[in-house]
Formats: sequence, structure tokens, C-alpha cells
Amino acid sequence: MADDLTRPITLLRPAAVHFGEGSLARLPEWVAARGFRAPFVIADAVNAQRLDRLGLGSVGCFGTVVPEPDTANLQAAVAAAEGADLIVGFGGGSAMDLAKLVAVLVGTGLALSDISGPGRAPARRVGLVQVPTTAGTGSEVGTRALVTDPASLAKIATESAEMLADMAIVDPALTLSVPPAVTAATGVDAMAHCAEALTSKRAHPLVDAYALEGIALVGRFLRRAVEDGQDVEARAGLSLAAFYGGICLGPVNTTAGHALSYPLGTRHKLPHGIANALIFPHVLAANASAAPEKTARICEALGFAAGAEETVRAGALAFCAGLGLDMRLRAHGVPSEDLPVMATEAHGIRRLLDWNPRDLSVAEIEAIYRRAY
Repeated sequence: MADDLTRPITLLRPAAVHFGEGSLARLPEWVAARGFRAPFVIADAVNAQRLDRLGLGSVGCFGTVVPEPDTANLQAAVAAAEGADLIVGFGGGSAMDLAKLVAVLVGTGLALSDISGPGRAPARRVGLVQVPTTAGTGSEVGTRALVTDPASLAKIATESAEMLADMAIVDPALTLSVPPAVTAATGVDAMAHCAEALTSKRAHPLVDAYALEGIALVGRFLRRAVEDGQDVEARAGLSLAAFYGGICLGPVNTTAGHALSYPLGTRHKLPHGIANALIFPHVLAANASAAPEKTARICEALGFAAGAEETVRAGALAFCAGLGLDMRLRAHGVPSEDLPVMATEAHGIRRLLDWNPRDLSVAEIEAIYRRAY
């Protein structure tokens, strides 16, 4: 069924996508041509210090987006953006996810609980532009945003066509300053988006093509970008891989890899990229028997031969470790006594796990965590 060309699927993308070195220069002319007079930027602390790169002059900014943002961070951003007629997401996935939510909430008086879930967001009253500064989430092309409920530590997902950007600008020059460890982790995250979509029960040939190319780009360029952050071609290759991963997220989305990574972020504040990198080899291996042909193509693109579960795990671990990543959960401050509760939390994320190519029990998820530990 997953390879049925006749099965309907809907693919949404921003009306305008500008890609390539120097493409950020298009932003001021676009803003002026559409008559926006009160642009407002949603950024993390690092990117809030380089607003001049946007070319918009003196501009309002909420510059305290935190990794794995929670509902309080969102509420503060919505309040700060009051009066804006254009929202610009400037940063990684956290900034761009908050930008989507701010764009549909600002000026409405609505709360996140009023719009969370699929298709509940109101018609957007302001413009929305996304400008990624990392090559990881692909959030610039998507219609979904995640924030954490601090009470339950669960991720609240909101999805709506109203949260699709009017324009995305993917300028790899903005990623040149990303440190090697972050480059490695976010690159693996971009590849995980593609790999999970490719092996999902919802996989579709329309999306498979993007997924396969995204994985190939990571295999070709990630090590180069880690070893030389000023390699613009490698940075562009990863930016394109992240963009393709974002396309995969819309109609297909991720599966077990992201479900298992979420407790690492919500419970232990690991950045999204490294959380997914730590889990990726283990879920790829766990799913290998259920999707052998597609797993083999992933392994080939990453430079190692497929085989039994242990062979796939070893190859994927070696790929990630070769990027300089410490692939042990314990090295990232995750206590072993939390693994059982994390397994229960991950197992409850049915919106992702129900589409994994094979069913995973709580015990099997805990075993994956222990292998990763």
C-alpha cells in the first residue's frame, strides 16, 4: 500500500521559495512590494544579535526563543508581536515553529489550546516568512509546529495550512557559523526526517523521491560541512537536505525515531538535533526487517552495507560517531533510572508510532534506550 501510486496525497509548499547563497537579499524588496510596515522577528538569542542580516532596518524582535520552547515561551512571543503585520521566523526549528504559531495567534485573543491539533487554526491575518539558519528541521516548508506542555512534558502538535509560510528563504550562507557538533546533529536530524518518512506506513512515491535525495545529500555533504564549516557547497547540500526533509514531514511525517527522541528534549532538554541523532541508528536497525529494501538504500547512501539488525546499527552508529558525536545517552546527562518512564512516554506518542513500519512495545522501546545508553 505504501508504494501505491494511485493513493491520494497532498503536498503543500510556500508560494515562493528562494534557495542559494545570497538569496536573503530578496527579503527587503519582497516586504516593500507587499506593503508590510510592521515586520516582527521571532529569533533565538544568537540570531537576535544579527538582525542586520535581514536588511529590514530597525525591526521589532522577540529574541528569547528557547530550545524545545514551551507554552510560556509561546505566550510571551505572541504578546511581544502585538501590532505586527508580518512575522519573520529567523533561526532553527524552534524559532520557525513559534513563528508559525505567533502568525495565527497574534491579535486573536486565542490560546494554543484553542487551535492545537489538526486544522483548527484561524485564518491568518498577518504575513509569514521563514528564514532558517540551521540545516536540520526543514520547518521553513511545513505546516506543523510543536511546543512543550510544561505540566505533562508532552509535545503539543498544531497543524494547519494557515501556518504555511508565504515565502521561505534558504540561504546556506546563514549556516556557515554553525559549530561542528551542531552541524553534525542537525544534519542527522534532517536525514532522520527523510529516513523515517521513507520507511513509514504512510510512505508515498511522491515523497520517497525527496526522502531518498535528502539522505543522499547528507551522505555526500555532512562530513564535509563538519570538517570545514566554510565549505559553502557542503552547507548548501545540507540546507537542501533539510528542505527535502521538511517536505517529507508534511504529508507523511516521522515515526518511531522522533517519538523516542521527544522525551530526551522535553525531559532532559537535549537539543532536538542531538536527541534524534542519538536515537537514529537504533530505530533504523529496529525497523530494518520490516522495510529491508528501503533500509538498504539508506545504508548505501550513508556509505555502509545493509544486513541484519546488528549490522545496520553498527554501520549507522559508525556514521554518526565519525562526525564527532558521542552516541551514548549517558554522555548527555540522561539518567538510567529515567529510561522506563521515557519508554512509556514515547510509546504514548501514537500520532507517530502508529505509522512506524513495525509495532514497538514499551519493553522494546526501553530496550532501544538501553542499547543507546
